Amino acid sequence: MDSNVLFMILCALTTGLGALPVLLIRSISHRQMDMILAYTAGIMVAASTYGLIPASLKLTNLYVLCIGVLAGALLLNLLEQFIPHVDVQHDRLQVLLPYQSFMMVIAMTLHNIPEGLSVGASFASETEHLGAVVALSIGLQNAPEGFLVALFLINQKVNRYFALSLALLTGFIEFIASFIGYKLVNMALFLVPYGLAFAAGAMLFIVYKELIPETHGHGYERVATFSFLLGLLSMIGLVEWFR
Repeated sequence: MDSNVLFMILCALTTGLGALPVLLIRSISHRQMDMILAYTAGIMVAASTYGLIPASLKLTNLYVLCIGVLAGALLLNLLEQFIPHVDVQHDRLQVLLPYQSFMMVIAMTLHNIPEGLSVGASFASETEHLGAVVALSIGLQNAPEGFLVALFLINQKVNRYFALSLALLTGFIEFIASFIGYKLVNMALFLVPYGLAFAAGAMLFIVYKELIPETHGHGYERVATFSFLLGLLSMIGLVEWFR
């Protein structure tokens, strides 16, 4: 099997792997979740600014970079208009809409599509180790997302094994998106810098719009800030280690 395809499969599987703990636990504290999300945000910022953006600039110019970054952010912004928001309140997830369980699965799927495209584009760029770094950062972001959504479904009286299966299914859809992104960019190499910049814009949008606000407002801003910095430094260290 192609090593790039294997990496894409492993990245997609992290959504289901992140949901595995729901078989054992039913809740998680705000402090723990804030630390996990902040650490993930640091990883994604480093992957974007230390990996994707420099790689895009090496292949093209600032004009193309700006188009790609804004396109990634705008697409995520459009998806946000149709995706319900999940929040953790008092160690349980609240019902926002009567059909929320179904909508949450749709939300998870829609979020995973641009993430998958980003991973595929990164591997197609053939920039040394970039695909692995992006796949790792997206994978680490997928894990707490998979856990949160599976926990939400269980609190909506969905069978926990079925909730885990749905998380795995959305991960499979992410792999399909990765494969499409990989093949598309390979067929049209001029799309590589756009794809890398698109990935950076999408990841930075997720960080600033979702992850960072989610870690502030529960009284654990300081520990979340240091978790963010640890995530940032961890990813920078990983990139340097690959080099």
